[in-house]
Amino acid sequence: MKFQANRDVFSEAVSFAVKLLPQRTTLPILSGVLIETTDTGLQLSSFDYEVSAQTEIPADVEEPGRVLVSGRLLAEIAAKLPNAPVRFSTDDSKISVRAGSANFTLLSMPVEEYPSIPQVSGDAGLVPAEEFAEAVAQVGVAASRDDVTPVITGVQLEVGDNTLGLVATDRYRVAIRQIDWDNGTTSGEAQTALVPARTLTEIGKTFGHSGTVSVSITNRDDRELIAFTADKKTVTSLLIKGNFPPVRRLFPEQVDNYAVLNTAELIEATRRVALVLEREAALRYTFTADGLTLEAIGSEQAQASESIDALLTGQETVVSLKPQFLLDGLGAVHSEFVRISFTKTENPNKPGPVLITSQTSKDQAGSDSYKYLLQPNLLLR
Repeated sequence: MKFQANRDVFSEAVSFAVKLLPQRTTLPILSGVLIETTDTGLQLSSFDYEVSAQTEIPADVEEPGRVLVSGRLLAEIAAKLPNAPVRFSTDDSKISVRAGSANFTLLSMPVEEYPSIPQVSGDAGLVPAEEFAEAVAQVGVAASRDDVTPVITGVQLEVGDNTLGLVATDRYRVAIRQIDWDNGTTSGEAQTALVPARTLTEIGKTFGHSGTVSVSITNRDDRELIAFTADKKTVTSLLIKGNFPPVRRLFPEQVDNYAVLNTAELIEATRRVALVLEREAALRYTFTADGLTLEAIGSEQAQASESIDALLTGQETVVSLKPQFLLDGLGAVHSEFVRISFTKTENPNKPGPVLITSQTSKDQAGSDSYKYLLQPNLLLR
């Protein structure tokens, strides 16, 4: 194999290919990147049996071929090469990577032992890339990071006639968002796919400026796969098996008791007052007609409180919330103002979940469909 490619294009392609690979793998061969020549240039691929990445780039190919090389090492080298065309060649098991006066020699990996990259075919829908990336970032923050219950470490994608719903939960909070979905010529059959949150988050970042993203779900060898494609890049992922909890029913249809606040003011006040808290402790939020008072009782040596403006509708309310969980929701709202709604339970002494939604202005609800439901720790009086 022998080719020449633009340094920045080559470096970006290798970086994309290795981004989703695990830092450590029990099979060293899965840490490799497969480079193959095509009629128009190169195809770079990676696969660890759960997620794959594949991209194509232009290159001047002198000798066709395919080679497997350590992915992360090649990515580090490509990123540090001088600003000159990359010249890549193989000689038996040795690989030469040169740019300008820089020259690296690497050992190839046994390409014949590398597994075949999954190819997903079938009906595909389209989503706007920026909206998709925003929705993934908003919802993914609520996914569990505890592998003990794999089903809630994913983001559930729910395909409707012309919308795509994203849902995530870690039992303490739930986040949902609806975005536009173009079925194209397909029937619009309802489908769900439970995608690992870490994978989906990287996909959102990668394809955020791609115009539109093609999404297809398929069965391959009795394994359910989902594929995301844009800009000659494709990522596939195995879906998480299991039934996602029916968390949508937790969201109330209407809430009459709520407060509207400036989002940035609430974020800054929460961060300040939380400084004295011990780990896992909660902040007390008291909503009255005069505004919001935040209180933290950290230890005998440190307490804190602060008051900010809030426009309250309904009765005065006191809730105790974990500050980081609240900050995650506030950071995902993406609006100048935020509405915090207080749901009810059958027990008047036990608060219901707090619902966080966007607010265009002090008196006008936001136009997006993002909702973040947070369970209070306890009621404090």
